[in-house]
Amino acid sequence: MRFLWSTKRLLALTFAVFATGQSFPQTARDADVQQLQRLEQVWNQAHENGDADALDKLWADDLEVDVPRMAVMSKADALNFARSGHMKFLHYVTSDLRVRVYGDTAVVSGQLQRTRSMNAKEISDDWRFTKVYVKQAQQWRVVSFHASESAQSPGS
Repeated sequence: MRFLWSTKRLLALTFAVFATGQSFPQTARDADVQQLQRLEQVWNQAHENGDADALDKLWADDLEVDVPRMAVMSKADALNFARSGHMKFLHYVTSDLRVRVYGDTAVVSGQLQRTRSMNAKEISDDWRFTKVYVKQAQQWRVVSFHASESAQSPGS
């Protein structure tokens, strides 16, 4: 009888929680995933706006950038290039994001489609990318960004 009473109370409580729209507390992992998704938007907007200062805050001091048709860059190299105005992004959009968190390290991967203006010429890229973030002093920072050309569809 006691078991039946406990079960009825549990069911009533469960129904009350769902009926009032209450949700269970967000886990630390869920909060990290949301923060990393937000930082992906910060990354994209900083590129489109040519905001090297925003990128400086997002990038770890030991950042490594490895993208097609360019030499591997350190944070200083990448910031100098961003500040040079040599290239302007007209379109910088990511999709198909996958965020995986492993304690104070996270891996974000997805699709990157961007259009850039360089030497008065527009160039479009379609890349797959992987970023590695590390939480330093309670802030997520990018330590590695790697991109490669997306595979062509059969028949392309």
